[in-house]
Amino acid sequence: MPLTLRATLLLLLPALLLLSGLFLLPIGWFLTASIAELGTWPEILEEAEAVLLSGAVGRSLLTTGWIGLVVTLLTLLLGYPVSYALSRVRGAAFTAILLCIVLPYFTSTIVRTYAWMVLLGRNGLINQILLGLGLVAEPVNLLYNRTGVIIGMTYVLLPYMVLTLYAAMKAVDQRLLQAAEGMGASPGQIFLRVFMPLTLHGVVAGLLITFILAIGFFVTPALMGGPGDVMVAMLIEREVEITQNWPSAALMTIVLLAVTLSLYAVYSRFAEPGEAVR
Repeated sequence: MPLTLRATLLLLLPALLLLSGLFLLPIGWFLTASIAELGTWPEILEEAEAVLLSGAVGRSLLTTGWIGLVVTLLTLLLGYPVSYALSRVRGAAFTAILLCIVLPYFTSTIVRTYAWMVLLGRNGLINQILLGLGLVAEPVNLLYNRTGVIIGMTYVLLPYMVLTLYAAMKAVDQRLLQAAEGMGASPGQIFLRVFMPLTLHGVVAGLLITFILAIGFFVTPALMGGPGDVMVAMLIEREVEITQNWPSAALMTIVLLAVTLSLYAVYSRFAEPGEAVR
């Protein structure tokens, strides 16, 4: 075994042990223990058919996919201009934008979600501004519905998109842009026909990693959503904590895990080394 490979494996060993102890082993034990309760393969297949064809599970999967898609597209629309500005500015402006993106991660997701609940409430700051400006006659329902879930999740996931896009934009060879300018291209043409195509792999990577994170969200939808905004992670939690139907929860976990791993396999093809935000 080459020395470099051996050294690499030794450096990775603590991370692999931590990942195995905190993720792989608990998940494996949960799935094994849950499915073992069903007994034989016919019973397992019967339970799997009942779960996958269940109306509640179907609605939850559709809700999860739709919310994840909307949030992902919103993070792209909001994040692309921010990433572009971040890749162009220097000095204090760069530091200020980067701090605005990174600093929220020093705060718990629960705290940030409760902060948005205060802002979006019927007596919250946003409704007070809308009422004060005369834009609405009565408070708008922005909380305990899908609107609140999308706003909260977009805020939490936006930095993942911004940093992924920023990494792709910084990798663009500036000489190509200068060459386009020298050939008479306008700033708009340079952006649309040179810069944007060169960052498409970052866009795809950002879309995939944001969607992967969105479909597994729990805290924000649970706190800010309504009865019709039950996502898969929330349904799994209910099966474990309330109905204590572990086999059903395990089967839904397998479905969510399979979708996540499939999307991550696609993501890994677009995220070159050093470009992924992990």
